[in-house]
Amino acid sequence: MTARQTLTAVIVAAIVMFVLPVFFDVLNLTTFAAYALLALSLGFVWGYGGILCFGQTAFYGLGAYVYAMTAINTGEAWSGVFLAIVIPAAFAAVLGAMMFYGRLSDVYLAVVTLVVSLILFRFMNTTAGEQYIIGKARMGGYNGIPGYPTLHIPGDPEAYIYDENLYYFTFIVLVLCYLLTRWLLGSPFGRILVGLRENEQRIELLGYDVRARKTAAFAFGGALAGLAGCLYANAAEIVTPELFGLGLAAEIIIWVIVGGAGTLIGPMIGAAVLGYLKFVLGLRAIKEIFGKDNPLEAPLVFGTILILFILFLPRGVAPTVQGWLSRAPLGRGGPARGGQRRRTRTERARPNA
Repeated sequence: MTARQTLTAVIVAAIVMFVLPVFFDVLNLTTFAAYALLALSLGFVWGYGGILCFGQTAFYGLGAYVYAMTAINTGEAWSGVFLAIVIPAAFAAVLGAMMFYGRLSDVYLAVVTLVVSLILFRFMNTTAGEQYIIGKARMGGYNGIPGYPTLHIPGDPEAYIYDENLYYFTFIVLVLCYLLTRWLLGSPFGRILVGLRENEQRIELLGYDVRARKTAAFAFGGALAGLAGCLYANAAEIVTPELFGLGLAAEIIIWVIVGGAGTLIGPMIGAAVLGYLKFVLGLRAIKEIFGKDNPLEAPLVFGTILILFILFLPRGVAPTVQGWLSRAPLGRGGPARGGQRRRTRTERARPNA
């Protein structure tokens, strides 16, 4: 990613960050930004690494719970933020090493990650007893953990970061994670990762340790998901076992497919748009209009959207729009120059947006 591209991305992100609160509630925007970071984590792991992780919620929920319990035990937030990144990353590294060095196929890998997430969901729902305490933090069972310290200005635990300030902080973290991921994909590690997605056997025959690189990529995705869970925990101010649930695990897949796997910006946009759609469908006014036989339940709507995109827009929104722009005429000069020649091998290896 060049300096000019980085500057352009930062300027566009700044404009979007300041414009959105004019039209939407900042609490919802903070939640959608956390969703976008979660989608970014799967967009990296699946879209570029070719690793279909159906249990990204395992790292997301783990990050949220680790943050909440650490904040309760230490009385301050920043140690919780650190552990909410490190522990999900370490867990993802261990799980990934077992799967990749065990040479599981893609189908079994997706099943294993989903099962791990469901195990955590089931376990967290059974932790309502008094014996389930870590330090000062009660795990709470299906009621979850409320009332933990939230983010504050470093060095001043009483100066909490909330409302608009929390939104701006979350959005800035999202942009920084996006830029970090773009930089990583532009590095030799990222190019090898994309090569693994295209032809794993060829990369292995070239002498690269395929399993180690896939484990590292999986751990990085786990770190991003854990950070997303931490940010969500600060916005919601409560964490529950639903963060590990099957419903959210399926939604993340839909976000990435709709936004466009193989890009970074696509899954983020898909998460924000569909997250807002889910919020609208959950409004009481919508439910009162249709009554008990409401055809606009979120699972039904999301399932319909998924089917339509698979049938008519399988590449997702972002790649399709990029394709349209690359074929668009430049003024009166006819077709764009990019449509007159084939991309070189070096250009094809570069990551998309």
